[in-house]
Amino acid sequence: MEVIRKYIKGDKGIWAVVLLLFFWSSVVIYSATGSLAWRKGMGENHFFLSHAFKYVLGFVIIFIFHRINYVKFKKWASYLFLASIPLLILTLSGVGTTLNDGARWLTIPVINISFQTSDLAKLAIFMYLAKMLSLRQDNIKDLWKGFVIPILCPVLLIVLLIGVANLSTALLLLLTCCIMFFIGRVSMKHILLLGLVGIIAVAGLYGFSKATGIGRAETWEKRIETYMGKGDADDNFQVNQAKIAIANGSFIGKGPGNSWARDYLPHPYSDMIFAMLIEEYGVIGAVGLMLIYLTLLWRSIQIFRRIPYAFGSFLVIALSVTMVFQAFVNMGVAVNLLPVTGLTLPLMSMGGSSIWFNCIAIGIILSVSRYVEEMEQNEKDKITKASVEKQIQELEIIRS
Repeated sequence: MEVIRKYIKGDKGIWAVVLLLFFWSSVVIYSATGSLAWRKGMGENHFFLSHAFKYVLGFVIIFIFHRINYVKFKKWASYLFLASIPLLILTLSGVGTTLNDGARWLTIPVINISFQTSDLAKLAIFMYLAKMLSLRQDNIKDLWKGFVIPILCPVLLIVLLIGVANLSTALLLLLTCCIMFFIGRVSMKHILLLGLVGIIAVAGLYGFSKATGIGRAETWEKRIETYMGKGDADDNFQVNQAKIAIANGSFIGKGPGNSWARDYLPHPYSDMIFAMLIEEYGVIGAVGLMLIYLTLLWRSIQIFRRIPYAFGSFLVIALSVTMVFQAFVNMGVAVNLLPVTGLTLPLMSMGGSSIWFNCIAIGIILSVSRYVEEMEQNEKDKITKASVEKQIQELEIIRS
């Protein structure tokens, strides 16, 4: 325990959330991938062990990043933002790896590991925005010098580059940026301007894709039609299987490992993991998972309220809000409240780079939390030292 207290710092509630998600995800993935392993001719435990290894590496990533002074991320923000732009362009240029009809991945040569460039770009733009909002507080109300040029243009550039291949991620990113702007004292009319520009950009992106055949206009149309119940049987298959799984789960679920949907539901270990989770753990399990994500958001808000410096507060809110928003969007898709998006359930779905980028985000949040705890402890030590010195002085006066 002494070693843990010495080296594991930051908010204990967030550490607990991470460990809960790691454990629960491993159990669900073990249940969800048995049929997949059989179809691919692999051992029953192949995907479970692979997933567990990624989580072990993810825990190491969290540990490393939570030990870094969060102020250093401010220095790296601009470089990371500039690096993400050519990577996004490279992904769209045809060099990127295409999976599920979307060019979202780049494969690193030699080690042959693929990662979504949008994950890196999200992390980069949040760091960059946290930096710019903290530096521009004196003229943040100025439309051009304080908002459009240093803040709005970089956001729209990243959103458009992501939106070509991954519209749902781009819209989620735009929503999180609007929340950052509101907290960062950006004028409400400027935020509304961003919303208007975003709507125009999405419409233009759709029109461009429809006219040229470049992009995913047909996929977006098909998903909206499926959501409205107008698609054919093949289009509605995933949604219908998710509904069956949820209905089978009822209130208490069928129990771990007893899922029926895992043999029929497409992607029960990634996009639709929440539907399978409801089948096995019922409504109770679904509510429990939502409470875990809300705990992450609540503990992050507590850090936000305690940190005295703008950069750290913006960074914590951006990283936690986007993760929790993505979780609830994924859940909304699984229960057919939202159209199919392709977004995974953070730290629950099977994956590689997405897990690691989320772990980086958690590590940064814990880094800010660690700084807050050390700052508050130093203040307590100063108060204690001053109190002891005062008592000594009083004793000396009495003795004299």
